[in-house]
Amino acid sequence: MAEAAESQAPRGSGRSAYGATSPRWTRRTAAAVAAGLLALLPGLGATAAAAPAGTATTATGTTATGTAATGTAATGATAATKAAAQVAGRGTGSRSAEVSVNSVTPTVPDKGDTLTLTGTVTNDSKTAIAGGRVGVRVGPALSSRSAIDQARQRKGYISGADGTEIARKYAVKTGSLAPGISRSFTLKVPVSALSLGRDGVYQLGVSLTGRTRARGYDQVLGIGRTFLPWQQESIPEKTRLTYLWPLVSSTHITARSLPDQQQTPVFRDDKLTRELAPGGRLQQLVELGEELPITWVIDPDLLATVDLMTRRYQVEKPDGSTEAGKGQQYAKKWLAGLQRAVRGEQIVALPFADPDLASLAHQGKRVPGALSHLGTATQRSVKTVETVLHTKPTTDYAWPVRGAVDSSVIDVATSAGAHYVIARGDSVRDRLTYTPTSARPIGSGNTALVSDWRLSSAFEGDMTNAGKSSLAVQQFVAQSLSLARQMPTRQRSVVVAPQRMPTTAQAQSMAAGIRALEESGGWTRAAPLKAAAAAKPDPAANRRVPGTGSYPTSLRRSELPVSAFRQAQRTEETLDDFKVILRRSDRVVPPFGSAIDRETSTTWRGRGREAKAFRDGVQQYLQDLKGRVRLVKKSDITLSGREATIPVTVQNNLGQGVKGLYLELESGRRIGLDVGGSKPVRVDGGHSQSVKFDTSAKANGRTWVRAQLYTEDGKPYGEPMEFQVNVTSITSTVLLVIAGGVLLMVLAGIRMYTQRKRKGAAPDPDAPLDPQSAEGAEEPAAEEPAGDTASQNDNPPATGEKVDR
Repeated sequence: MAEAAESQAPRGSGRSAYGATSPRWTRRTAAAVAAGLLALLPGLGATAAAAPAGTATTATGTTATGTAATGTAATGATAATKAAAQVAGRGTGSRSAEVSVNSVTPTVPDKGDTLTLTGTVTNDSKTAIAGGRVGVRVGPALSSRSAIDQARQRKGYISGADGTEIARKYAVKTGSLAPGISRSFTLKVPVSALSLGRDGVYQLGVSLTGRTRARGYDQVLGIGRTFLPWQQESIPEKTRLTYLWPLVSSTHITARSLPDQQQTPVFRDDKLTRELAPGGRLQQLVELGEELPITWVIDPDLLATVDLMTRRYQVEKPDGSTEAGKGQQYAKKWLAGLQRAVRGEQIVALPFADPDLASLAHQGKRVPGALSHLGTATQRSVKTVETVLHTKPTTDYAWPVRGAVDSSVIDVATSAGAHYVIARGDSVRDRLTYTPTSARPIGSGNTALVSDWRLSSAFEGDMTNAGKSSLAVQQFVAQSLSLARQMPTRQRSVVVAPQRMPTTAQAQSMAAGIRALEESGGWTRAAPLKAAAAAKPDPAANRRVPGTGSYPTSLRRSELPVSAFRQAQRTEETLDDFKVILRRSDRVVPPFGSAIDRETSTTWRGRGREAKAFRDGVQQYLQDLKGRVRLVKKSDITLSGREATIPVTVQNNLGQGVKGLYLELESGRRIGLDVGGSKPVRVDGGHSQSVKFDTSAKANGRTWVRAQLYTEDGKPYGEPMEFQVNVTSITSTVLLVIAGGVLLMVLAGIRMYTQRKRKGAAPDPDAPLDPQSAEGAEEPAAEEPAGDTASQNDNPPATGEKVDR
């Protein structure tokens, strides 16, 4: 048996570099021997179905160390201790170098095959490595699923557990490696040289053996591990494996649209274009899924958004303006590819915008009417899929975040008509020595489809690293073989529910794992989700739904707050008040209804600020539209008389007409101003209407008048408008006096006119005298005009007389 890497002194010495026995060497050797014994005694390991202490990944992709069964995070001290230990161990002993196994070909070898291993080796230490050699080590068979987990978690070389190196002729020399230097390798080993025994899963190691300046003898300075499924005999009952293939994306569209006939939509950003472009996440999911035996799980909101992108759309800019979107061609091509890929396949449609069922159960239940959104979202889901993909989906399945459930989540998930809830094995735990069939009844005619947590989480994390991706594929296949070997004579149906929004690299790794199972064909058989739902339940499987206190703390922290559901409720109430006055409510209700559904989407988890900004934007835009139908501010007016008409103007700045509005005036009682009843309002888009009210007052004075619009059901619409009215009416006595004065003036004018008419015309004082007239005249008559009666004698006139000259 090979020595532990940390010592690796010449055989029999057991001493440190200084010649004395090292207590540190003794402790590490004891630990290594103990670990080797545990690996060789699988009966001491955990049962296959139990979830070991491991990692619990949150919905946002961050990982917290904890117990998978409960979902609770480990204490900060424990996590810090483990992290410090891992950092301290790197670059020393058997962790002086990092060995990455980037590919294993074939994934599942057969007799007569040649196994090809490629990868890289990197010197992580501070000293050079001389005489480097990369070789293959075959460890013992891993007889349980938990043994595979333990092998994955080990760090550094452990004698016994990592096996011995096979013949050196299959090794590759790497030469001298300076600190930080990497070197690639390719190993080709006949399967026969591996000396594999009985069928099962084997740990396969690639180790770097070399010398350092401190230790001038060969020792293992680094090791990379992977898994080798080995199955030569056929398994009587193959496991029926259902793999869910999710098409879900975050929200990219706003509630805004341009005021044109086409209602051109406005997007928050154009990031979806990158996902739809060749090599993008969504493009890869469709392209890969078309060739795989999977069940499509689709958020119809994604379909609706991409469908809008096939036409003209606008994208918001940071300054609030918009610019033309550029993803039309990518959107058209993606939809065409998806329509082709899903033809004849089962499609599971999530409720529109993928509402967060757990947040709704734990937080939204405090808001009246919040649960009603789930029913409308389900109806919108069916219509969208039928319109865009031209096929009928099933909405009989609910999928909470990461399959974590409790009794309240089950109640909410089934409230909108779903009868199957996709849970996960680290939430609904089984205390069995094998993995049972996923389906199990949970009462009230509902069924839980408990997905396998190991297979479901196999491709989480960074899959852009070739070594991690290859290891994930090998472990996925190995876990499926170990599962099948538990009960080889019993038919079982297992569901795999991966992360909701896999990255491009994760999707590619998932596809590689599924293809590897298909190509091996030895122990699994693909089945649609409807077959898994119809499978006969295992009577020994756990059918008890966890209580509300068992929901993972890490997931509860990322739930949508109560305020999110209250804000969505307020927005919906505003929409209800607004739509009743519109002549074309179909141009407003659908986009805002979809926006309200998006406010409670699962994809907002871990993005609280963005979620709040989106909700505020929807509410503000709706308030802005509602405010475009308003009363024009009126200045104070004066009424001369107790009966008069008051005009009030209603302005409509919308792009469509309004109806069903009534305008009412309400006055104070101080002067008894009667403003009459309500008046109907019908205004075309972009126009105003002046509504006139006949009024009467009982007294003079000032009073306030309040104008308010109302809907047909009596609800106030918009803000009221107030103005002051001043009544200056005149009394009857004053009117009689004025009338009498006017009459006297008229009579006086008539009398003066009559007198002047009798006297005739007045003479011209500048006219010359007529001598003949003067000789025959005696005395001028008093009534005649002065011009005609001017005297001809030359004597001065008598005193007191007026002579006109």
